[in-house]
Amino acid sequence: MSETLVPPVRLGKLPIAALGILALALGTLQSVVEPALPLLQSELGVSPAEGALIANALLVTGAVAAPVAGKLGDRYGGRRVLLRLMAVVSAGGLLAALAPNLPVLLLGQVLQGVMVGALPLSFVLVRTHLPAGATQVAIGVVVALFTGGSVVGVLVAGPIAESLSRHWMFGLPTIVIAASALAVARLMPDDPPSRPDEGIDWAGMVLLSGTLLAFMLGLVTVTGTGLSPLAAGAVALAVAALATGWVAVERRAPSPMVDLRVLARPAIWSACVLTLVITTGAGMVLLLLPYLFAAPADGYGFGADTTEIGLLLLPGIVAGSVSDSVGGVAARRFGPRAVVVAGALVTAATMLALASLHTAAWQLVLAKVLTAFAAGVATTALLASTATAVEAGDTGIVTSLLVVTRVIGVALGVQLGGAILTAGTDPATGLPAESAFVTGFVTVGLVTALSLLVVRATKNTKNTKNTRKGVQA
Repeated sequence: MSETLVPPVRLGKLPIAALGILALALGTLQSVVEPALPLLQSELGVSPAEGALIANALLVTGAVAAPVAGKLGDRYGGRRVLLRLMAVVSAGGLLAALAPNLPVLLLGQVLQGVMVGALPLSFVLVRTHLPAGATQVAIGVVVALFTGGSVVGVLVAGPIAESLSRHWMFGLPTIVIAASALAVARLMPDDPPSRPDEGIDWAGMVLLSGTLLAFMLGLVTVTGTGLSPLAAGAVALAVAALATGWVAVERRAPSPMVDLRVLARPAIWSACVLTLVITTGAGMVLLLLPYLFAAPADGYGFGADTTEIGLLLLPGIVAGSVSDSVGGVAARRFGPRAVVVAGALVTAATMLALASLHTAAWQLVLAKVLTAFAAGVATTALLASTATAVEAGDTGIVTSLLVVTRVIGVALGVQLGGAILTAGTDPATGLPAESAFVTGFVTVGLVTALSLLVVRATKNTKNTKNTRKGVQA
């Protein structure tokens, strides 16, 4: 017989603040590597290919860790799992801070990658301790702080590394993570685990993790060193086989890791598809604009160096951070469908206009601000509304799948944008032609417009179901 669960304690401001500071510090630690790759290359003798491996190690681990952490949080309580996860992240940060060579730094990055699981665990906590409306707002704030931490990491990595050392670049955020985790442990009340008598679907967990790992490793390899058609086909077959096995196991498991009936709901699968489409477009923008800024100024580009590109992209990064906090409020007030439609229209119109007007830097900066804000509001609105649309016991796993979908979408967009620029490269100069960027911008607009079709399809599905219920009545 199931134990009697104690009603959850409502959260005050201090626990939410501790959770927010933790998210900010995690985002900071996640992003310090990218601007420091040249420094790491000189101090550790890291090649460009190895630098890409350092950056991608966290991404791959995060994609695998998020659904596992979310499910464990659903089963055993978000606070309990979050604190154990932060111990792993802190160990990874410490290893990266003390790393004397590349293998130790890579191990530190792999351990830090589990930080992505902190997002669904935070959603479990706020869902447990806050009413539905406040939950959507709190989720937006947590995501915004995590994204804002990325801005902080990019800005402080260089000054810290130059004034202190590369070791403190990892060490300082790790110290803040450890301190804020202790604050969460002290201030955050326990959340009762859901369905405590059910076992863990270890077979489903292993198969889902294997599917995501194979997919991310294949995608990273394609993006980095490239794969032959035969190798790419082998990876695709491996992913398909693992995914098929996972579905078969989940259908038969008495307590599946992911209830496929939940995923089959239009609100859930449409949220996943919409998130994938929106973030794919965002990933393409993420790649296209820096290359256009860096293109020679005597042609169609602006000849910007690394520092100048960072400053030009900064307004868009800030807009993306702000949009995450707005997304939860917008979902509560207008509903996720209206937010997605508005975001898709803004992005599609902006990118189609940019295909014609990209002769001034301010045009690209404005386009980055608009698209980053639109994508952030839409994806966070989907995340916040989904978190409150499922049973409390499914919050962690469902939101973690959306988090992973965001990661996959951005990676796919970067790969697609790179393929377009590669196909449009002039053999004589080795640089992409202006027409390649135009093709990329138009493609982003068309890809984002697909979200409007998904919204319409799910609306028709919902209307059909309501009509059938009325006929049966």
